Amino acid sequence: MRNEHLLIFGGVCIVAWFLIIHFWPLIILYIYKRAILVKGGGDGPIPINTLYTEPQAFFADPLHTPASASKLWTTGVNHDTLATAGWLNLSKGAQILHVPDMAGRYYSVQFTDPSKNTNFAYIGKRTTGTQAGDYLITGPGWKGAVPQGMKQISSPNNSVLVLGRTLVESESDLPTAYGLAKQIQITPFVD
Repeated sequence: MRNEHLLIFGGVCIVAWFLIIHFWPLIILYIYKRAILVKGGGDGPIPINTLYTEPQAFFADPLHTPASASKLWTTGVNHDTLATAGWLNLSKGAQILHVPDMAGRYYSVQFTDPSKNTNFAYIGKRTTGTQAGDYLITGPGWKGAVPQGMKQISSPNNSVLVLGRTLVESESDLPTAYGLAKQIQITPFVD
């Protein structure tokens, strides 16, 4: 009788372990989405279909940020790149991502499908170059013509996590890098 209880307990532990492994990425993405849409940056929640760049002061002194600052920006204390983040909802229409001319500077914008925790596209120095550009981000089932001069990024899901990074080469470079990072913007596509 005692061995049956151990077998049942062991089976429950194994099932629980597999469930945690399977759902952990989704739980983390849910927490990140909530951090963006509810907590936001130092200025409050970040609206859907909006990108928010880490404040210059948080980057310059991540260990002494104001008490009102979101831990979203200071956790991990990245001292190489400025962070830009946002959550897109493509169910009501496509969005346009504008990237300024980065003049050879490293930057990247990553697009993640939260339902599968997979990155489905990148824009940046290594993939698209550093020239200015506009990218049409469309959801599944989108029908329409891509405007001339724009490249289409097809999302497998209407919900998209966008994470951007802009290289800061030195302390004196921070204002320039910040100015460029702030120009990475999302706007609605109107056809």
